[in-house]
Amino acid sequence: MTEITNIVPREVVEIECAAPTDGFLLADWLNRVIYEMAVRRMVFGRFVVTIENGHLRGRAWGKKVDGARHAPAVEPKGATFTALKVENRSDGTWIAQCVIDV
Repeated sequence: MTEITNIVPREVVEIECAAPTDGFLLADWLNRVIYEMAVRRMVFGRFVVTIENGHLRGRAWGKKVDGARHAPAVEPKGATFTALKVENRSDGTWIAQCVIDV
């Protein structure tokens, strides 16, 4: 959407969701972030989440979109199940991915 260095994280938005699998939880989280971006006309540049028993609690920090400063290239419409994958690798790192419609 925009260069993350152009986002000054001034406002915080609380976001919660729950899902039966890690993949569905990723898609739900991303769709809720996209929803908050649209209704609040914000861009986010910092996130903190905790996940416990299929329930995600998160915070997103950002600010109102400034067309001159942020110059948004695209507007995300929603997370899809295309290429949806959440995997805990043997080395302790995670991969979380899916396709976002724009």
